[in-house]
Amino acid sequence: MFGKEFQRKYALTDQGVQNIKAGTFWTVMVNLAVMGGMGILYLMMKGFAATLTEGKPLPGALMILLLVLGFLILSFLLHLRQYRSTYGIVYREVKSVRISLAERLRKLPLGYFGKRDLADLTETIMGDVNRLEHVWSHCLGYLYGSYISTAVIAVMLFACSWKLALSCLWGVPVAFLLLFGSRKSSARNSEDTKAAAVQVADGIQETIENMREIRAVNQEERFLKELNDKIDRHESRMIRTELTNGIFVNAASVIMRLGVATTILTGINMILSGEIGFMTLFMFLLVITRVYAPFDQALALISEMFLSQVSANRLMEIYDAETAEGSLSFAPESHDIVFENVYFSYDHDQVLKGVSFTAKEGEVTALVGPSGSGKSTCARLAARLWDIDSGTIKVGGVNIAEVDPETLMTDYSMVFQDVVLFDDTVMENIRLGRHGAADEEVRAAARAANCDEFVDKLPQGYHTPIGENGARLSGGERQRISIARALLKDAPIVLLDEATASLDVENETKVQGALSRLLSGKTVLVIAHRMRTVEAADKIVVLDDGRVAEEGSPEELLAKENGIFKHMTQLQNASAGWSI
Repeated sequence: MFGKEFQRKYALTDQGVQNIKAGTFWTVMVNLAVMGGMGILYLMMKGFAATLTEGKPLPGALMILLLVLGFLILSFLLHLRQYRSTYGIVYREVKSVRISLAERLRKLPLGYFGKRDLADLTETIMGDVNRLEHVWSHCLGYLYGSYISTAVIAVMLFACSWKLALSCLWGVPVAFLLLFGSRKSSARNSEDTKAAAVQVADGIQETIENMREIRAVNQEERFLKELNDKIDRHESRMIRTELTNGIFVNAASVIMRLGVATTILTGINMILSGEIGFMTLFMFLLVITRVYAPFDQALALISEMFLSQVSANRLMEIYDAETAEGSLSFAPESHDIVFENVYFSYDHDQVLKGVSFTAKEGEVTALVGPSGSGKSTCARLAARLWDIDSGTIKVGGVNIAEVDPETLMTDYSMVFQDVVLFDDTVMENIRLGRHGAADEEVRAAARAANCDEFVDKLPQGYHTPIGENGARLSGGERQRISIARALLKDAPIVLLDEATASLDVENETKVQGALSRLLSGKTVLVIAHRMRTVEAADKIVVLDDGRVAEEGSPEELLAKENGIFKHMTQLQNASAGWSI
């Protein structure tokens, strides 16, 4: 019942399966105990009936009191244990699931995130886990516990009277067959509703992130209308899903309750024929009130259990995704980066086509070329942010595909064009480069990146919060913090992707001077579009259409007739004289 297929079906951890088993067991105990209470009531009524019809003495009040008191104490203890087993430990399990998801996401290659947008992943971690948590705590234990306890009670009822037992219980399997028959329809509706919910989340995120651009082009009304349409579409699909499920659930409940009528009719006929006495029928009517009760909540939630399988599948997609793993030791002979016949594709779009070059330790190697030629891709592949399709990338003779990405990253500092900062102080954003760095070390790295100029003007200096992703800073200021972070890390390999793109000419010159002083002796890979950025490079690799078109020193490439680098330099020099 609780095997691997069940575990995957509901995205349960090993501990989660144990939790469901515990919840099921204690639900069975509670249901049987409540049925025992019905037994006490039956014995009391039987005693009263015997007094009225046969003149026998009434049962002792003390004995009845003790039975009732014992039942109440036992019922309280069992319900408490059931609550803790179905709610308490499950709620703690949800925390573990979210942490395990975060750990899994941390180990996935960036290629995975290129196929899933942020809103979709957020919906999985928050919305899907919430939905599953409700199923884990409210449905599975109750449902399977009801199955078992009803089976036990059914055996007892059939031992008393198979006719009455059949008339009492026939509605239960019919009701569940109806619900299980609607499973495919429910799953299909749930998938449509989930897709609409993700579109709403995407729309809200996109509108908030691009509000400045939307206002700049005076398109607020159009974007809000599109967002409103997405919300309406989600609402209509959710109503359709809930209405369909509600029809099936209520139909199943009505069918199951028809057992009361069939039990009364069958019981009256059996009394008239002399097969049973009135107290036997009374016992079955008492049992009916409790046989159906455990399924009341399960029926209301069983459709949610079906819908939860869509959420479980989304979680399992993350767990099933291949992680980037490797050796936890990394001891290269040097820090030369060597590309050997590297091919790489984004989905089916091939970006690199047999790229080979070497970025030597102690030198600055610049990657230049037209947009889309593969420069930034090379930088990311060099740090194993993605895994290549074929070929090899080595650092100091070690194939980086065989090294754990987190271990590999200890030897890398990176400053990319898209700067990512956190809603914290300037000091803490720079300190991310090296956890535990002293304040003075942080300030030294900041001075080297020319951050003092704007930090001194902030209200609290280095302890000033900078807002979400550095919203209170300019683009150039954000980029300098990112550079300071990389300098603080002081790794032997430095990747710079358009690191000075947002700086004015004066600050660009200052930062490049700082980089030149502090990056000496390291392996530096620079990606830039502006040719003046790479004038001091030791080596330039020119990429064109995913291939190495030229490589050599700046002087060698400038002396090359009809060369791509020379042509790009000439175009940029000519554009410098343009005026409006």
